[in-house]
Amino acid sequence: MPSPQLLIIWHSRTGTAEALAAAAAEGAGDVGLLKPACDVEPQDLLDASGYLFACPENLASMSGQMKEMFDRCYYPVLGKIEGRPYASIIAAGSDGEGAQRQLDRIAKGWRLKRVADPFIVVTEAQSQAEIEARKEVHRGDIDDAKTLGEALAQGIELGIF
Repeated sequence: MPSPQLLIIWHSRTGTAEALAAAAAEGAGDVGLLKPACDVEPQDLLDASGYLFACPENLASMSGQMKEMFDRCYYPVLGKIEGRPYASIIAAGSDGEGAQRQLDRIAKGWRLKRVADPFIVVTEAQSQAEIEARKEVHRGDIDDAKTLGEALAQGIELGIF
């Protein structure tokens, strides 16, 4: 039987979701596998014991590349990953709730089990220049993402989830 694995799937436009996903992967240690959404294949999902999805909210939805990963992988794994744990990180300019709802609806269709509260980092970027700029992520948010990755990895390794 393969070793337990936390698949950390991410997409980022301006660095926030990427930095948070990398921090979670650091916290997860050897159990974590960090993979860009554009490179995720159905077999990656089948091979994983649990998931952390990290992406920005764009226009009240998850980013297009994250959505495309779900579109590409949804049916090939449907009915094959039920009950596995998941958590999410959303980077947003204002509230992140639209992307979070969209992600949760997809996870519900896969019958995944949320094991951590949604983690939404609000950058408060509102102007075009602020939105398009590379973001500096607060140390506290990085630390929280690292703790989330560690907790998910430990829960998977111990069979708690």
